[in-house]
Amino acid sequence: MRLKIVFNMLGTLLLFIGVSMILPILVSLYYQESDGIAFIVASGFTISSGKLLKRFSDDKENIRHREGFAIVTLGWIIISIFGAVPFMLAGVFDNFVDAFFESVSGFTTTGATVIMSLESLSHTILFWRSLMHWLGGMGIIVMSIAILPELAGSMQLFKAEVPGPVHERLKPRIRETAKTLWVVYIVLTFLQMFLLALNEMPLFDAVIHSFGTMSTGGFSSRTLSVKAYDSIIIEAIMAAFMFMAGINLTLHYQVLTGNIKSLLKDKEFRFYAFIVVTAIFLITLNLRLQVYKTFLSSLKYAAFQVTSIISTAGFATVDYDIWPPFSRGILLVLMFIGGCAGSTAGGIKVIRIYALMKKGFQELYKLIHPRAVTSLKIGNQAISEEVSTSILGFFFLYIIVFVISTITLASFGIDLISSISAVAATLGNIGPGLGLIGPLNTYVPLPVVGKLLLSFCMILGRLEIYTVLVFLLAGFWRK
Repeated sequence: MRLKIVFNMLGTLLLFIGVSMILPILVSLYYQESDGIAFIVASGFTISSGKLLKRFSDDKENIRHREGFAIVTLGWIIISIFGAVPFMLAGVFDNFVDAFFESVSGFTTTGATVIMSLESLSHTILFWRSLMHWLGGMGIIVMSIAILPELAGSMQLFKAEVPGPVHERLKPRIRETAKTLWVVYIVLTFLQMFLLALNEMPLFDAVIHSFGTMSTGGFSSRTLSVKAYDSIIIEAIMAAFMFMAGINLTLHYQVLTGNIKSLLKDKEFRFYAFIVVTAIFLITLNLRLQVYKTFLSSLKYAAFQVTSIISTAGFATVDYDIWPPFSRGILLVLMFIGGCAGSTAGGIKVIRIYALMKKGFQELYKLIHPRAVTSLKIGNQAISEEVSTSILGFFFLYIIVFVISTITLASFGIDLISSISAVAATLGNIGPGLGLIGPLNTYVPLPVVGKLLLSFCMILGRLEIYTVLVFLLAGFWRK
């Protein structure tokens, strides 16, 4: 592996992060807050570190697979470390592990927090938390591909960073695809921002929640999350945009350019919508029979939490941890499923679940008709054996990582339900879970080693396991 290329790209990423810290500085000036000093120092330190790394090489040779995996894995770790620096300088945390956990949670769009009261934080810190997962939602790597025209080997970075089993180009050149996706992302973010502000949400809060929705991150400016606003209209807007955030961004592009039929024809979207509608119906029925007195109240809470969990945004309007086991069980299953491939959502992804189901039915068909020649298809598109094997491998690794991490977390004395949901919520980049880390709780009670383990799970989930595990294999480092 050519380390000079890796150092050069990592330096570029740090320059991006350092420059992005200028925005919180502007927020601090507007609100006249002293936390801006922490960002001035952190920005200077980050930019200087980036320039120092770039001095190792200005090599512009093609980035190969090895370099792509190394850049993405190390990139997310390094930006999380530097993203934690302002938290420490501003005195938000008294130890680096908590600051690192919060930073990883931000950039990986998980939304898990170790802050007890958000109202005690300055506007500057709240803005930085949300900006981190708005940048991380689309991906720092994808942003660098979109901005740097001279970057060679960008397809290797795009493959390593963009979630999903199939990487679809909207444009002939990968850089143009990245730019197009960012335009769609920005348009949807500002549209939601406008609608929230129009319906009496304070402008600053509208910015925070729009960043958190489209990135499916879930950081709020209120400790009670969306519940604090007590507005059906705001909840409806949030639910609608969370649902949209879980859809493949390429489909948003097709709709915005007038091709609405592509959305209705897409098998993954139809299956995604089916899962959402079915989950809302089942939870509404369960809540109406056992918890709430009216159908509308049951539907309101069910619709919001289902779209919040399956999109992996993690916002809350109710403490769903006190719901009946049936409803909580459905939410736990949705944590594993996640959104569509090509969206900012986490989880296993709907397309993989759909492909695995098709593969299972295909095997049953072969038992009935042993001589039949069949191929795995999604819609009219045949899925190659390579992609099919990759999906099976990913699912196996996902479950193995989940089981090992859950057992490890339980060994620290955390109860089983909390351990299962904590790993599912961090590996799926959701944030809140059940039990000890429910929607109205935080990850503060977890031990230091547990927070580091879950930080690793967040990065694994954001980069979809393969990228990180390949980087950690001994064979990766052999010539």
